[in-house]
This record gives sequence, structure tokens and C-alpha cells, in this order.
Amino acid sequence: MNSLHIFVSASIVFFLSFLSLPLLDPTYFLAWKSPLSHPVADLVLRNGVIYTSDEHVPFAESMAVANGRVLRVGNHSFVQELAGYGTQVLDLNGKVVVPGFIDSHVHFINGGLQMMQVELRGVNAKEEFIRRIKDAVQSTKKGSWILGGGWNNDLWGGDLPDVSWIDDITPNNPVWLSRTDGHMGLANSVALKLAGITNLIDNPRGGTIMRTANGDPTGLLIDSAMTLVSSQIPEDSVDDRREALLRASNLALTRGVTTVVDMGRYYPGVSADLSWEDFSDVYQWANSMSKMKIRVCLFFSMETWSHLVDVINKMGHALSEWIYVGGVKAFADGSLGSHSALFYEPYVDEPDNYGLQVTEPEALLNMTLESDLHGLQVAIHAIGDKANDLILDIYGSVASTNGMRDRRFRIEHAQQLASGTPGRFGKQWVVASMQINCWTMLTLLVKSLARIGQKRNHIYFGHS
Repeated sequence: MNSLHIFVSASIVFFLSFLSLPLLDPTYFLAWKSPLSHPVADLVLRNGVIYTSDEHVPFAESMAVANGRVLRVGNHSFVQELAGYGTQVLDLNGKVVVPGFIDSHVHFINGGLQMMQVELRGVNAKEEFIRRIKDAVQSTKKGSWILGGGWNNDLWGGDLPDVSWIDDITPNNPVWLSRTDGHMGLANSVALKLAGITNLIDNPRGGTIMRTANGDPTGLLIDSAMTLVSSQIPEDSVDDRREALLRASNLALTRGVTTVVDMGRYYPGVSADLSWEDFSDVYQWANSMSKMKIRVCLFFSMETWSHLVDVINKMGHALSEWIYVGGVKAFADGSLGSHSALFYEPYVDEPDNYGLQVTEPEALLNMTLESDLHGLQVAIHAIGDKANDLILDIYGSVASTNGMRDRRFRIEHAQQLASGTPGRFGKQWVVASMQINCWTMLTLLVKSLARIGQKRNHIYFGHS
């Protein structure tokens, strides 16, 4: 009798305890599945057009995600098996889902810093250019620098700006405004005076001070000549650079970019130390504080290849899932927009100008040899046809000397090529690292999707 009483009492207690569980949501039962069966998803996307990159099944309807990883892609019933208590279900209403984009060439922190300066990107008229500088003067203390960037003279017809555009409105402030390609900038007369730039100063090696017919500086500086002014600008604070990383990361994510290859704050004539300062002060800080939002692959000046080898030997290539130490970068020439890209033929409107050879070929060869010998991936900027042939020659010589292996040499931009040159990339296994406008790429993607009959105009970007 006592045994029966104990059994009945225990059964009642168990039954009442079971009823007390939060079972109003039927998906709660799914969370009780054995961990040996399959994990429970954090997020389920349904009713979408999900691009899988699988040629056999290029599109799917649903996707399950857990801990930032894709668990399953397929039809809704197949994916719904992974839903459980607490799983968020997002109805896409037919939107398109693609993997996050990887941008193969950015100057990430520099771009973030520009977001805190005068924004000249997209300006298509001289009047608007001047207005934005005038507005900046109103909010800047006398004597303080006015910085900005992103201007592109092609948008307003091609005429290059000069000191006459901004001198009258900036009599008490030094001004430096970099072009969109980073190879040219405009300084006002106050900044030129601080830098000691007069009609008597010679062009620095690898750079040009643009002048009037009388020899007076126009305010435009190209490639290594830019350092004459940039060296006078107060250094960006650690806090500003950290904020720049966060700003750039947020912007990248809104554009669907989830990984970038960061070439650093390194341009011709600029100190190679800046990228290393950002590595320690910004990236390692963000990594330790769990503030990284996108994945980065970092490149450093090829002048510092031995330092990079020491870092990799000590820490490895992957500092975490967010930061990967990639390789080294150098410059062969300038840019097309600043007329400093190196060509076999002169520029039509400048018959004596063939562009600039930013780094001596012998120095490039020696640095590439050593970097490659120590297992570093090498990326060299080359835009003009002569510059591209020069780098392909160097890469061929290094491969012959150091032996064949999967080294993946890169030529950044590879913009203007002589006839016969494109075939050399394939034969030498050199990556043509070309950059196109991201919105052009996005437009092409949407058009491609439209061709398969999907009448959609929204895209949801996944974090890959």
C-alpha cells in the first residue's frame, strides 16, 4: 500500500512539473531533440531566393543559421527541421540572398578617416566643390587643418582644381584635399607655405609638383610629392583611427561587404609605419575588445617585409577568425587620373609626360625576391602598360630564381595593358587584381538574377 502511494504521488509530481514547462510554443519540443541528431538554428530564413553557388542547385528557398554558420540550405520543410525554441524566423517575402562580398583592395582605416572629413566623393561641379570647403571653414577654428577627400575631376568635365578655387575662402586655414585614387591632392597656399613648396623647389623622386606656365605651384601634388604637405598634418589620434575602423565597418556591412583586403594607409611617399601603427593600435585592440565586425586580410609595405616575417613566425597568419595577416605591397607607378601611370607612349595632352616610375626596378626586384623567399604573398600596384610589363618581368625573374610554387603574385589594378600582355598573366600564374565599382558589380548581379525569371528587386546580404 505504501509503495503504491509513493508511486502515485511521484507520478502526480512529475506530471504537474511537466505541465509547468513553457510548452505553449509547439517548437519548444524541437529543443529537446538529442544533440546527436542535429543542432538547433538561431535563425531561419524562409520564402526567399537564396543563391547557393552550387551549380547543381543554384537557388534555394530557405536557410538555417547557428552561431554565424550556415547549417542547412534547401526547401522550407527540410530547413524547418532545425528550428527550435528561440529560433528567429525571418520571412524574406521573395527577396534575394547572396553571400557577403569580399572586397579585394581597400584602404580601410583611411576610408573611415575620410568619413570624418569633408566629403567630396560624387561632387560633379566646381561650385559644389567650393561650397563644401566654404562650409567646412565655418566650423573650423582659425589655424586648424581642413581635410577632405574623394574628389574626381572627371565628374565635372576633367578640369583639375587649383589654389585659386579655395585660397580666397581659406586664408586662415591650411587645406589638404586628396583625389579619389589617393595619388594626387590639392593644397591651398597656406599649406604650401607650411610645406616650403615654392617655384624654386625641385620635384622629389617618384613625385610631381604641378606648376603653371610660370613655374608657380598650382597646389596639386602627385604621388611622393604629397608627403611634403601630408608630413605637416598632425597625426590622427588613436581614438580617431579606432572610430574610423568602426565607421568603415558599418558602411561596408550596409553594402553587403563582409570581408576586405586592407592595403593600409600606405601610398607613395607616405611612411610605411602607419599600417603597422594601425595593426597594433587599432586592429589588435578591436580584436581583443571583440569589436571586429568584418573580416580583414592585412597587407603591409614591402619595405617592411622582414618585420612581417617576424610577426608571422611569432603569431601565425591568423590572429583570430577576424584578422588574417596576408602579405606585402609595393608601387610601380601612379594613377591614370593624376597622369602618373607609367606608359610606353606619352599622354595626349602632355607630350612630355610618360608617367612616373614610383619605385626603382632594382629595389622592387630585390624586395620581391626576399619577400617571396620567406613565403610572403606579394602585391604590386601597376596601372600603365609599361608598369604592368615591368612587374610581370620581375615576377618571372623571381619565380625562376626561387623555384615554382603556388605563390599567387598579384598586380593591383592591372588597368591599361599592351597587346599581348593579358596572356602573360595566365602563363605566369599572376593574379590580375582589378577593382570595379561595387555598384556596377551589384547591378550586374541583379541583372543576372533577373534573367532566370525572378522578378525581385531586393537583396539580403549574408555574412560569409
